[in-house]
Amino acid sequence: MFGTTKKNAKLYFEIIQNLYYKNKLSSVELSSITNRSIPLITKSINTLIELGYIEESGYAPSSGGRRPLIYKLNREKLFIVTVAVDQLNTRIGIVNLDNEYKASVQVFPLQLENNPNSLESLTHIISDYIGNSGIEKNKIIGIGIGMPGFIDTTLGLNYTYFNNSKQSIPKYISKKIGLPAFIDNDSSLVALSELKFGKALDIKDALVINYGWGIGLGLIINRQLYRGNNGFAGELSHISVSEEGKLCSCGKQGCLEKEASLLAISENAMEGLNAGKKSRLKYDDKTERIAFSDRIMEEALKGDKFAIELLSEAAFKLGKGISILIHILNPKTIILGGKIAKVGHLMTPAIQQALNQNCISRLFNETDILISDLGFDAELIGAAVLVMESYNAS
Repeated sequence: MFGTTKKNAKLYFEIIQNLYYKNKLSSVELSSITNRSIPLITKSINTLIELGYIEESGYAPSSGGRRPLIYKLNREKLFIVTVAVDQLNTRIGIVNLDNEYKASVQVFPLQLENNPNSLESLTHIISDYIGNSGIEKNKIIGIGIGMPGFIDTTLGLNYTYFNNSKQSIPKYISKKIGLPAFIDNDSSLVALSELKFGKALDIKDALVINYGWGIGLGLIINRQLYRGNNGFAGELSHISVSEEGKLCSCGKQGCLEKEASLLAISENAMEGLNAGKKSRLKYDDKTERIAFSDRIMEEALKGDKFAIELLSEAAFKLGKGISILIHILNPKTIILGGKIAKVGHLMTPAIQQALNQNCISRLFNETDILISDLGFDAELIGAAVLVMESYNAS
């Protein structure tokens, strides 16, 4: 990455990493953050300026003495491929180190369940996207991939999808494409994006809910992403909220995923329309589930009563699941993110009602329920953060 100047490669990348998170820093601030001497940091900064990775960005505000120079990243020097996989589709974009899209996000159909060729298909999709992006491969740091399922980030395995019980997914993709690749659970990446760039930036403890086809959870404890004993913490989807609910794919009844996810909302909408519910919502056998779920949210925002009822019913069930978490973790903040974020304000009243009914008030009175500003982009941003956190510059 740094050509012939590899001796201090780790420090160079550490400087780039900190500028990525903080946007602009002085040499004194970088010295404090990295615990390196000011002369070494200054020398490294000068090298990175010569190589074109960073540039001067004026002077810091005066504090009584000489105003220090501040530095920022060169936006056009390095890029990251960000990938967000769900059960039905894969979204891919390329961002610079300001998290700005340099190649527009594209959506590719890719069904994970009962698809023995899913890993090969995903690899081809990513490779073709990079090839068509017009961005030079040597400017790409790596590929960050978020995906659903039980994921071992150390071994690079997904125990739920990709029929991959032996070979490392990132190693396979890296070998085929020729770039470093990293994978993580989609909800962990949503939480990571909130921790670094979103509503959890200055919060010690937060629960970040990734609401889409499933209902995932990222736990931020002491400003760190908490993964649990073997990396599977946050499986909110399979908390049971009804003993008589629908049978879930996991074999249990009444799981939150089956009762309140976007897929469940879509199924409930179809059942309601078939039973004669009045609504502007329409569907037929050719209607795709993704398009229909988007239509439900759009109509709810326009005031369609049935669409709002569907979201409120799901939100109340989500609130029951959240109440369990509050009793255990007593978080300061709950962030509602993922695809559902754009209608989050329609769901928070029902979530609050569920908490009022199911929580001891002393436990949740000071808990804030926030809607993510990052929304549906959170996983893609989190995939970029994953690369910056995992990249080995040595």
